[in-house]
Amino acid sequence: MVLLKFNLALALATITLVMEVQAQSGPVSKYLALGDSYTIGESVPETGRWPNQLVVELIKRGKPFAKPVIIATTGWRTDNLKNAIEIAQLKPEYELVSLLIGVNNQYQGKSIDQYAVEFEELLKISIRLAKGKKENVFVVSIPDYGFTPFGAKSRDKISKDIERFNEINKRISNEYHLSYINITDISRKGLDDASLVAGDGLHPSEKMYSLWMQRIMRELHFLN
Repeated sequence: MVLLKFNLALALATITLVMEVQAQSGPVSKYLALGDSYTIGESVPETGRWPNQLVVELIKRGKPFAKPVIIATTGWRTDNLKNAIEIAQLKPEYELVSLLIGVNNQYQGKSIDQYAVEFEELLKISIRLAKGKKENVFVVSIPDYGFTPFGAKSRDKISKDIERFNEINKRISNEYHLSYINITDISRKGLDDASLVAGDGLHPSEKMYSLWMQRIMRELHFLN
């Protein structure tokens, strides 16, 4: 019951902050979050998603941002995300764009070489949607679901695979001189602290997403 009251209070505070920003007559920045279940926040309420938590923190720091536009669905691979972006016909009007994608390429046994190709394509799209400004794009590493009740039995294999995929997305991000935020180590605390895992035993909880958001705020200096 206490947790329920806390979540309700957080939701109301979030809605209030966003409504206040939307009511402002001055310019409001736009944020686009691209990804999969980790971006859409499977098994957590909308206010618990890390992109939404990030916007609330930005507003608290005096940076007026609108509610994030999220293009993400549980189960999406890089090719699914690319197709969805094309269908959405997004305009290059975002002051901030994030990209977190790849866990389903790994989970579904897809080629890591193909992942590299499609991830780079998504980076190019992200830069275009950020008005061509690389400094306004950041990449988030793939979390390690081997450190959840769901993945614990195959933890060693999952962790090795995730490391390989993250080596690829980090290398390509560095080649494009983009900010890269590593949250994988945080995800590996899931078996030590059950409160960091959502009720489905697989996805992050609001608490873990909050830890991601805090690291993003610390490492993206232009947001501070």
